[in-house]
Amino acid sequence: MAFKKIVLLLLIPLMGCHLSNKGISQLWFYTYSSDINNDSILTPTTFISLEKGGAYTTNLGTFNYGKWKFDGQWLLLTDHKKKTLLVKVNSISEKQMQLVFDNDTQFDYFESQLLSSEKKNPFSLENNLWQIPAGLKESNTKIKDRLLNHLKFWELYFTWALENDIQTIDVRSMPTLIKIYGNGFTLKPYSELPAKWKLFFYDTVDCRKANDIIESILLKNDISWPHTDNKYEAFISVFQQMQIKLKALDVTSILN
Repeated sequence: MAFKKIVLLLLIPLMGCHLSNKGISQLWFYTYSSDINNDSILTPTTFISLEKGGAYTTNLGTFNYGKWKFDGQWLLLTDHKKKTLLVKVNSISEKQMQLVFDNDTQFDYFESQLLSSEKKNPFSLENNLWQIPAGLKESNTKIKDRLLNHLKFWELYFTWALENDIQTIDVRSMPTLIKIYGNGFTLKPYSELPAKWKLFFYDTVDCRKANDIIESILLKNDISWPHTDNKYEAFISVFQQMQIKLKALDVTSILN
């Protein structure tokens, strides 16, 4: 489906009154479409997060952020590059939001999800700096910071699912250099890295450096798999350990 113009039809009550900012300022996750045969870039990781203070983050194919306004019928998303997306609300309830993207015959459904706290929000800008493409060549320290932010995201992603009792979360659609299994994880070889992940880096040299850094952590440090039957708890521990190891790592000695 083309995304030249995204029209989000977000629900209006039968009485005809407009929705308030309070009702729409939530985290919304894509769940399903009314037409599974229609080509779509929406995945289980597609979300729209509308913060009460007026900031937003989204992933409608790529991560984006900026400021939002809502007048009860129209949602305006103005991103950090001053580009505004006009969104029309079609239908919304306390738990579900019905959106239309480019095609009036297809309805895409979003469900509201809880967030633990602002600091623990895995969908905030602060915890997704790793998804912002580098505009310039990055130093070894900057690449290390990008990886630390990525590992922090994973920790918070699993924490969010654990604390909100979310039974399943999507890890396969996430652009990452780490391959996550049901009971373990590994580093993806460079040839298997997602195209989106590679685009976060200024060039292939910097992208390969990121792989070399994580490989060094996994080969030289003993990352312990915790004794727990809860997979979320296990992955939280693993990504915490990796952050500790990475913070202490002299990346220059690894890369030079």
